[in-house]
Order: sequence, then C-alpha cells, then structure tokens
Amino acid sequence: MYYTSTRDKSIKVTASKAIAQGISEEGGLFVPCEIPQFSIDKISSMVPMSYIDRAKTVLKEYLTDFTEEELDYCVEGAYAADKFSSDKIAPTVNVAGNKNILELWHGPTCAFKDMALQLLPYLMTVSAKKTADGKTIVILVATSGDTGKAALEGFKNVDNTKILVFYPVDGVSPMQKLQMTTQEGDNVAVCAINGNFDDAQSAVKSIFTNAEIKAQLAEKNMMFSSANSINWGRLVPQIVYYFSAYCDMLEMGNIKLGEEMNVVVPTGNFGNILAAYYAKQMGLPIKYLVCASNSNNVLTDFLHTGKYDRNRAFYTTTSPSMDILISSNLERLLFHMSGEDDKLVADLMSKLNSDGVYEISENLMAQISAVFDSGYASEEEVYDTIKTHFNSYNYLCDTHTAVAVKVYEKFVESGKSDIPTVIDSTASPYKFSASVLDAVLNGEAPKLDEFEMVDELNKVTNVSIPTPLASLKDKSVRFNDVCNKEDMSQMVFKLLNL
Repeated sequence: MYYTSTRDKSIKVTASKAIAQGISEEGGLFVPCEIPQFSIDKISSMVPMSYIDRAKTVLKEYLTDFTEEELDYCVEGAYAADKFSSDKIAPTVNVAGNKNILELWHGPTCAFKDMALQLLPYLMTVSAKKTADGKTIVILVATSGDTGKAALEGFKNVDNTKILVFYPVDGVSPMQKLQMTTQEGDNVAVCAINGNFDDAQSAVKSIFTNAEIKAQLAEKNMMFSSANSINWGRLVPQIVYYFSAYCDMLEMGNIKLGEEMNVVVPTGNFGNILAAYYAKQMGLPIKYLVCASNSNNVLTDFLHTGKYDRNRAFYTTTSPSMDILISSNLERLLFHMSGEDDKLVADLMSKLNSDGVYEISENLMAQISAVFDSGYASEEEVYDTIKTHFNSYNYLCDTHTAVAVKVYEKFVESGKSDIPTVIDSTASPYKFSASVLDAVLNGEAPKLDEFEMVDELNKVTNVSIPTPLASLKDKSVRFNDVCNKEDMSQMVFKLLNL
C-alpha cells in the first residue's frame, strides 16, 4: 500500500513515511493510492473479535510496511485494558429504536481523540525507526480542545519525540484548558494563542511548509510531524471503530448482516466523518453519512450548495471542538471524489487560502450529495436536546453529541432515511459540565467553579464522573504562555529551547 498527495499525485510514499512526515512537502495531505475491500463475509468474521483484533484486521490492510509483530506492539499497547474504562473500548449503546450511540470517550482523556491518539505514538515510533534516521520528531499540534490533551497524553515521555500544542485562549472549555495546562511529561509544552482554532491551524500548516524553519530544525537533528488529523496516522485508526460499531449492531440484533446503517458525526475538521467515508468505500454497509455542525455551519452550507466560504462570522459555542471554519480533511474527500484530480484540489486549496472561498462543479457536488447529508443545531437546540434526551432516555450527552443527536432527529423527520443509525458521541459530558448542567437544569445552574460544577452534575444526574477528570482537581498548572498567531514560529523555538 502506497500513499500519494492530494496536491501532487506523482508522489508515492510508504505508510511509515506518510505517518512520520505528517504532511506532504507541498502542503497536500497523504491519501491511500487504493482502498482495501472487505467482503460481507470478512465483516461477519470480525463480529466475535475483540476491539484489538478488529483494529488489527483493518489496520494491516493500510499499514503494509509494518510487520505483524510491529502491528501487534502498536495496537495492543494503544488499547490496553488499563487505558480504557470500557472493556469494549468503544461501546455501541442502543438508546431507543434505530438510535444508537457510539461512545468514543472511554479513554484516558475522555474524548474520541483517544481512539487515534493512543495509537499514533506507537505508529510514529515504529515509522520513525524506518524512515527518520534517528531524528527527534517534533509533534506540532493546533487544537480546538480535545486533540491537544489526547496528543499530549499519548506522546508524553515517548522517546525521541517532543510535542508542542497551541490552543485558542478563549476557545476551549475550562476542563479542556486544565487538562492541557496541567499536563505531565518531560517532552511536552503548551501555549495559548490570541485567536481562534483556524488561526492556530493555519499557522501550524505554514510552519510545516516553511523551508527555513525546517532547515533550522534539521541542524538540530529534528523534524516536524503532526498529531492533527492531517496526519494519516491519526485518521486511519478512526476507520476501525465504524467497523466495530457495525459488528456491535449485529451482535445486539439491531441490524442483519448486509443491511445498511446510517452514520451521524458531529464534525468541524471533517476527519471523523471522513474515516466513516473510507469505511463505506471499503465495503461497510453505510447508506448516508450525515455531517452535523454547530452554529459554525460552513460544512452544512458547502454540502448543500457546493460553495465553501469561510468568510463569515465565527461563533464561540458550547461545542468548542467544532468551532472551525477551515475543515482540513475535506481536501481528501475532494481528491477522491474528483477522480484524484490533484490539480483541481491544489487550485481549490489555493483559492481557499487567498480568497477564503471556492466552489465545486455541479457534477462533483452531485457525487458528494449521493453519499453525504448535513444539518446543524443552534445553541438553543443543543441545550434542549441535552435536557430532553436525559429526561426521556436517562442518557446524558455532551454538547457535541447533542449537536449530532439533534441533526439526526431532523434528518429522520425529513423523510430521507429512517434505518438503524450510529451517532458518534465524542466526549464525556463532564468535559463540558457547566453547559451540560445548565441544560439539564433548564438554564438555572448555580454559579460554581469547574469542579463544583462536576460534583453538582453528578449529584443531579447520578452519572459517574470519569476518573481522569476527577483527578485533575489536585494538579498544578505548568503552562501559562500566550502568544499572537503571528509569533507562533518564534514560540516553537522558545518551547524547544533552541
């Protein structure tokens, strides 16, 4: 299996090269040159497997330059029982009828990013030995909240790596901020930026492709890589849990072998739903992929009109991990759907960078519309969904999951499709306790500090507090740096002590 770039398909690299490098030299994203195919019989054979074995079954098709022993080391290390609070790793829970919740937040940071970022450090370590010539890999991360903590936790004290995380100073929840600024580890550093996630992400991409900065790092025997979903090693583990969810649905009797399901994903950067697209292309019986947005509904508008326009108001919402106007992974979808037209993709991304807007052809839009649907939820709808879902089903969801649940309900009401559906639940409600408590109490939550909010939410709902979040209470803040987006490259050298 080889990988090419969305902006230059003459490039061919191995999986380990794509993972270690993170992003192609010209700024394109690595994508597989072919999509492995899974028959219904092969999917059926995965039903009795553990999550670890399901992961190995999928990943070995993409990571063909990893030996069986290397893959075992990576997967078994990532999904060890002591790291996840559920023995299913990513359990699927039937809430009512065709509504099923895929809980992706049972890992050490209580967010779906753990599903990939517990594995990525193992993949990176193995890949670096194959391709990086003994260099120290500097993991550079822009985060809207969950990726930062999950990456820090995954890479802390990993040999021959350093990890630097940038987050918007006012764009993460108090719990997310605490998770990052109290992070332990000798090779980690965290810095806030005056700006939003898109500012951080754009600056990170610019640093990645800056020849002068890369040359300075090379003099110190260092190289950049990424833990954001622009890195294929971040994206490929996410394909696994869609196969696992289908297997769970078969086990529960919610679906029959070969029957289709729909998938609803709350998404900002388009990576999580793109992983479901790859699963569908591999042969997993998925009918519609429903993209759920919050008030920053740039993806909803694009999937309805074919016009991507980031020149719009930016909203800081109660679902901050989706407060994004530049959805990086959409580039990969455009490459695949356009028949691997790298020149088209390069042109569209250039227009996005220079003008903030691009528009695709009617033909390309028709192909995308055959697979994807979309919708968005307002802040009022998010609060109402959390409250009614808890009152009706005794199921407590966080703000991001509530966005997806509401969009699912609208999708069903539209009459387009009402078949068994998996809705991604991307974070523990305790990561956003103030918003969730306010919703449950119908806007009458008391004024409390973050940990008092956690305790009060537990008291009101009787939902268990995840141990990793409860233990934050006694940790000391280690990182207080704040910089402007224009100064991020200088801050990189400062954080690396160079």
